[in-house]
Amino acid sequence: MPSFDTKKIGEIHRELHSHLPSDPALRVKALESLLVEKGLVAQESIDNWIEMYAERIGPKRGAQVIARAWCDPDYYARLMEDAGQAIKDFGYEGHATEHLKAVQNTAFVHNLVVCTLCSCYPFSVLGMSPIWYRSAAYRARAVKEPRAVLAEFGVTLPEAVKVRVWDSTAELRYLVVPERPRGTEGWSEAQLAAIITRDSMIGTQRDLSLEPA
Repeated sequence: MPSFDTKKIGEIHRELHSHLPSDPALRVKALESLLVEKGLVAQESIDNWIEMYAERIGPKRGAQVIARAWCDPDYYARLMEDAGQAIKDFGYEGHATEHLKAVQNTAFVHNLVVCTLCSCYPFSVLGMSPIWYRSAAYRARAVKEPRAVLAEFGVTLPEAVKVRVWDSTAELRYLVVPERPRGTEGWSEAQLAAIITRDSMIGTQRDLSLEPA
């Protein structure tokens, strides 16, 4: 008779379930399938909305804002004073960015954004939030051990660099202004925007490559 190894069965069970979508994701998928089945929405429409937020509304908008700030000192000053007003120059305002604060990385300061209560995020300038941003592990550890979290993203900071963690809320959200890389003097806003990443505007990336992501 074959033996029953409860430890082994438990490991198999955990392994199988580790590959399943989260419960909210399953619910969203079920709702999406029902709406499509009932003819209340077309699958193409859903795909177009996802593409719009991920690609067009997404991080490219924030990158344009940062590039303008790098090139235009007056705009930079306005962005740092009232980011919610400054992004209206691009027509990007919305309820998710009505109260938006820009925080600047420097040689001695690195900023990291998190939302400890849920997953508040300035999606009108950064697109859809990444899965890890919404995870309980990131939300808890980013506050308790930010340097360790940053190291896992490949950002190892000298002790001389101070880490500031900003906790987003429904009323106040944050946009990190990364340092402009050396060697980009004379670049156009479009060229600069092409190297600015979503993660750099959250704070989980510090050094930007001179090659577009």
